[in-house]
Amino acid sequence: MTISVGDKIPDVTIKTNGAKGPEDLSTGEFFKGRKVVLFAVPGAFTPGCSNTHMPGFVVEADELLSKVDVIACLATNDAFVMDAWQKDQNAERITMLADGNAEFVKALGLELDATGGGMGIRSKRFALVANDGVVEYLGVDEKGVEDSSAQTVLKHI
Repeated sequence: MTISVGDKIPDVTIKTNGAKGPEDLSTGEFFKGRKVVLFAVPGAFTPGCSNTHMPGFVVEADELLSKVDVIACLATNDAFVMDAWQKDQNAERITMLADGNAEFVKALGLELDATGGGMGIRSKRFALVANDGVVEYLGVDEKGVEDSSAQTVLKHI
């Protein structure tokens, strides 16, 4: 079942890059007590994600961060890839989250089966706004980047 507006974010352990490399991160703790914009992409360094989706959040970071506590980007890649992609995209103001085993996106009901193309289980392209771990907005794109774009998210904060 797909998470919906009004639902609580599930608590799953994923990874982020810390000062000494990959570190465990509890999604329950990450979302607790703050307003978070989370956008998710099928894969770091992929054309649509690198050319369209991520750049919108980099450009709109100031405006977003004037309304929320944190912007986070999630992909079903490892923390090393997410760190390299953050640097490549000049996305220092965005917290990069690695869901390498797709456990978090499965818990959200937002996984994408890309095994037919040899890419395994990925994340659907989506964005959400959560306040103290409760979803206030969810936009999922089956194609393109409309409901999960930075500009659309700004309209829903």
